[in-house]
Amino acid sequence: MRRSAPIAVVALVSAVLGASLALVGATTTGLVDGRTSTLYVPTSAAGDLSAGRNEPVAANARPLLGNGFDPARIYAARSPGVVTIFAFFDKAGRHAAQGSGFVVSERGYILTSAHVVTDAGDATKTHAARSVFVGFKDGDRVKSQIVGWDAYDDVALLRVAPEAHRLVPVPLGDSSRVGPGAPVAAMGSPFGNEDSIAVGVVSAIHRSIASLTSGYKVVDAIQTDAPITHGNSGGPLFDARGRVVGINAQIRTDTGNAEGVGFAVPINAAQRSMNQLAANGRVVYAYLGVTTENLTPTLARHLGYRVTRGAIIASVKTGSPAAGARLHGASGEETFNGQTVSRGGDVIVAIDGRAVSSADDVVRTVSEKLPGQLAALTILRGGQERVVRVRLGARPDAETNP
Repeated sequence: MRRSAPIAVVALVSAVLGASLALVGATTTGLVDGRTSTLYVPTSAAGDLSAGRNEPVAANARPLLGNGFDPARIYAARSPGVVTIFAFFDKAGRHAAQGSGFVVSERGYILTSAHVVTDAGDATKTHAARSVFVGFKDGDRVKSQIVGWDAYDDVALLRVAPEAHRLVPVPLGDSSRVGPGAPVAAMGSPFGNEDSIAVGVVSAIHRSIASLTSGYKVVDAIQTDAPITHGNSGGPLFDARGRVVGINAQIRTDTGNAEGVGFAVPINAAQRSMNQLAANGRVVYAYLGVTTENLTPTLARHLGYRVTRGAIIASVKTGSPAAGARLHGASGEETFNGQTVSRGGDVIVAIDGRAVSSADDVVRTVSEKLPGQLAALTILRGGQERVVRVRLGARPDAETNP
């Protein structure tokens, strides 16, 4: 393994050449706005890949015709666009990681997971791999460069020279249309076995999982029982029409084995990261500066709120936009129905008129915005609703804001 942590929290598992897939042994509570990881862009990428800036990333690859689920057909059509990633972290080539990825553009762009090509999440300052190579279905291997990565959503964008190898982009789907029970196919290089496919169904959607490369949560993650094993990280999760709906990222396990609980970063979130990385070499997120908890009907009755759903503000970060807007955090805690809950804080019930039913809704809505934008928060305080307008900031760096 090139990096490790206790299975009960998060561990990156070695696969043939090194760490490639995340293990989460227990549900980890994330923060709406908490500790973050810095986004670094290798200086070599800016010089060598500047010609690709501000150009469309995704090619016009087409979905497969028909609605039937045919894994053999998906494999035949998409496997040429699925690649194996080899990342080396020292000159001798001993400190290595292996994962998966997929071609998204004839210009040479390739999507993968940030934890495959960086040590984000394991170090105070994130370092990129010294060298990265991309292996294709025919066994050919070419050198690639890291355009940049998004530590928050665990997404990285690579680029190879378009003339170095024939590129077969895969089409990107719409992860918001994915539902439980839908058949899916995961492709990649599990345990170093390149060019493999595994099938299953979507077990659940809108899962909130801790990002492996930052202290934030990835909301809307797709849970699947398709076997996602060591080496699949960064590979595509296809729907029945051969469109990518997620990037395979994590498994949840107590034993180190795939146990039917795998997670993929939704492709809609990954596309946001991809487009910013291609244009600017980095990703920016809006920042509110609060931690929140779910307000449920039973809890609302217990605490005396007149709304039944929302997000209780548990704490407000000092110096944050939320603090500047005088949002109130909780005044205390208590145990209710077997869990610790915050009391006395403002309850967010809507953002820009869009209903907030949970803490994840706050993460989701703020993440869709950009620093500097205004957000109108409808809050409940002292039994009365009011609208508080907050000018959002940018998520702070982990190194300067631990």
